[in-house]
Amino acid sequence: MKAAPPLLALFLAAGSCLAPVAAFAQRADLPPESAVIAILDNHPAVAAAGARVAAARAQNGMLRRGSHEVTVSGSYVRRTVDREGGYDEFDATIGRAFRLPGKAALDRKAGALGIEVAENRAEDVRHQTALILSGLWYDWLTAGALNRNDIETVSLLETSVQAVRRRRQVRDAADLDIELASAALAQARGQAARSLANREQARAMLAATFPDLPLPAEPPALGAPEIPAQSLAAMRELVIARSHELRAADREAQRLDVVSQRVRADRIADPTFGVRLFRERSGMERGAGVFASIPLGGGYRKSAAEQASAEASAARFDLAIAQRMVQATADSDLSDAHTRMAVWRGMADAADSTLAAAARTRRGQMLGAVDLSDMLYARRQAHDARRAEIEARGEAVRAVIKLQIDSHSIWMPPGDD
Repeated sequence: MKAAPPLLALFLAAGSCLAPVAAFAQRADLPPESAVIAILDNHPAVAAAGARVAAARAQNGMLRRGSHEVTVSGSYVRRTVDREGGYDEFDATIGRAFRLPGKAALDRKAGALGIEVAENRAEDVRHQTALILSGLWYDWLTAGALNRNDIETVSLLETSVQAVRRRRQVRDAADLDIELASAALAQARGQAARSLANREQARAMLAATFPDLPLPAEPPALGAPEIPAQSLAAMRELVIARSHELRAADREAQRLDVVSQRVRADRIADPTFGVRLFRERSGMERGAGVFASIPLGGGYRKSAAEQASAEASAARFDLAIAQRMVQATADSDLSDAHTRMAVWRGMADAADSTLAAAARTRRGQMLGAVDLSDMLYARRQAHDARRAEIEARGEAVRAVIKLQIDSHSIWMPPGDD
């Protein structure tokens, strides 16, 4: 198996993370953005949120028209009068309640805000789904990189075992050397089997969660973390400015405040006006008139107003909580991106050093200047350092991608700044 390029070459190829790339550049280790957008659009959670937007629009139509409708009622009576006979009598009423001035405007405002709440919640669901996709994707890529590293180590140790066996045939190595090399190889094969299981588990989770995403048999190579041309600090500000979660909480607080005003206004009930027609004594008496009625509000309406006021107050506190949470997310994203990049740089340097030391130790062992146990120990250190670098690289890439998604720089509509 061909040896992987030194980590230093990978580090330099990435510009040591000092050369910024375009803010919206497509990473080689990510699916095409057009495919990701289509997958997010078709995800059940996003589709369900879209259906709730449609429900909010329907509710807005209901509020604009109001719940009052024309009511028609009538009755027929057969009346008998002594010494006069029987009479057919009819009456009919047509009435409708009307919203008092100001109530319709509050209903329209509440309906419009309800649509904004649903739309922003739908975008937040899309946002959370994008984070899930990126997390599962890099779980798979990181597991694949670890497995490739383990397979490379197995290949190197297989070569070492073969070399020790040849030396044993010419009595240049002891049986203990073969046992040591074989034990190291067996351990490496076990590690490779475990990392393969982790890789396949990550692939299964990704495929089950996003079945529309076409996956190759092997995960793409995990790339180096890249700092976008747009500074991390600027993206941190966009996390707050473009937060649909925060916007939804703000619109919900406004909506419930309007609803509270509407319920208070409803303590004075809407009047009903109508027309009454009647025919009595088989038509000898006929008439028409108008009527009006209004419920007299009592304790129920007062308690409903108090409940609505308390819910509006709770929504304002929820908004304050959302503001803190979004700011905490923005600060955490920025800090995580900076620190994970620093960790990766340190791990990359360490991996380069241990790989170079392992290569020198291997050459020394082949020349007989270094014991086999020392060579195996150096190889194990290089293997562990490489695994640590891969894990640090995956965490650094995740941190930058999360900041980009949270700031709506990739995969998400930018929203209103």
